[in-house]
Amino acid sequence: MRLPVALTCGDPSGVGPELAFAARAVLGAALPLFWIGDPRHLGFDAFQEIASPAEAVLVPAHLLPVLPHRFAGPALPGQPAPENAAGVIAVIERAVALVQRGEASAICTAPIHKKALKDGAGFAFPGHTEFLAHLAGVDRVVMMLASPLLRVVPVTIHIAIVDVPAALTAELLEDTIRITDTGLRRDFGLARPRLAVAGLNPHAGEGGAMGVEEITLITPVLERLRAEGFDLRGPSSADTMFHSRAREAYDAAICMYHDQALIPIKTLDFDGGVNVTLGLPFVRTSPDHGTAYDIAGKGLARPDSLIAALKMAHQMAAARLG
Repeated sequence: MRLPVALTCGDPSGVGPELAFAARAVLGAALPLFWIGDPRHLGFDAFQEIASPAEAVLVPAHLLPVLPHRFAGPALPGQPAPENAAGVIAVIERAVALVQRGEASAICTAPIHKKALKDGAGFAFPGHTEFLAHLAGVDRVVMMLASPLLRVVPVTIHIAIVDVPAALTAELLEDTIRITDTGLRRDFGLARPRLAVAGLNPHAGEGGAMGVEEITLITPVLERLRAEGFDLRGPSSADTMFHSRAREAYDAAICMYHDQALIPIKTLDFDGGVNVTLGLPFVRTSPDHGTAYDIAGKGLARPDSLIAALKMAHQMAAARLG
């Protein structure tokens, strides 16, 4: 029997609940999944409660399998409720426990709102990625944004641009490259991943005229890893890395900061991008968008990214099984 993907509810006041229904309507029984959350928050009646993940594959294709998890209060679209913050966190913890026990094949997380979790439950993590690493007992993980057109990995993530040069260390860059290479082999079936590495500065520093990080930090790391057999190119000027011909030459782009990575992929494939966490002992994906409070409950949210995230979670889990 195929193990189902665990889909967490995310912020129940965001677009997560309606997208879960929309994704199930498209995927049907072709991709086994179940949603973890409070049925009162769904706003639809096309669901069937289950007592365990194993029952998800028995639910008719037109119904969303729901593993109930009681929350403190109701959920109104677009209006975050602080009393539900603890429930959102508990659902993530429950999904991790289920996948670690072998009851689910992977985790796909609906968007959370970090401020709402902090205000309502003192959430101390910058986001899903760091919280999942904590739950898994892993020191360092990597955030990858992936679509059929491009895979990108930011070395530094949610920090101010002024703080990037100090945060960018040789150790962090090397760990990011190693984790990315391992993830592409294990989760995407690539025998020898080709990685393109961006410079930090315009024109990759232009020989030191526009910055020296490429000379003093990035190049020594790349040379050391090339000597071990890694397929690396760069440091390259980021403004020449993302046109169609350039993308054909690599499997993933390692970028030095958040926007250097995310602007290209969101421009190329805004609705199809998937957030993947590499370096965890289990598969985790997420749609590449937020809670979208402004359109929640209005029937305007597109399920494309969630569908892509569920499909990728399913495929990655299969790849790990060989």
